[in-house]
Amino acid sequence: MNLVIIVGPGAVGKMTVGQELAKLTNYCLLHNHATIELVLDVFKEFHSETILKLRDCLLDQFLKTNNTGLIVTMIWAFDEQEDWNIIHSYVDKWKGHGEVYFVELEAPQPERLIRNKTPNRLLHKPSKRNLTASEEMLLRLDSKYRQNSKEGEIPYPNYLRVNNEKMSALETAGYIKKYFSL
Repeated sequence: MNLVIIVGPGAVGKMTVGQELAKLTNYCLLHNHATIELVLDVFKEFHSETILKLRDCLLDQFLKTNNTGLIVTMIWAFDEQEDWNIIHSYVDKWKGHGEVYFVELEAPQPERLIRNKTPNRLLHKPSKRNLTASEEMLLRLDSKYRQNSKEGEIPYPNYLRVNNEKMSALETAGYIKKYFSL
């Protein structure tokens, strides 16, 4: 059972690429906002501890299934130790169950600001429908955190960095599938 972790800054296309990769591989998809939106519905505010516990529970339960793979998407703040700890915990959790693959997406901010308004994003992420607030959040996260890695920073062997600025989600997913032979 494989785990594919897709990381990158906001509106880079993690969920949309994950959706296409799930179709190509028959893997299941747990995109970042699946848990965020649920917690926002229940708590009426962002509650990171609950989001992280929910994701951990979902990963633990997923490992008890007969599925062939899971795709998880998230923003990885490379300058935050807590995010490194989350990644390491996912890798540790998967030991003995299958391979872990890392895909890092990158695209320039002007392109991501355009993608921030796409119908698919707004359909699956109700909290992004206030476009002014969503754009402000994207810009705030960009200024506060380093959301793409430095050369050689990711210590895991199954790693691929893709600049998907000029690629469709399907093209990006196809490239990932081929690169890792998924």
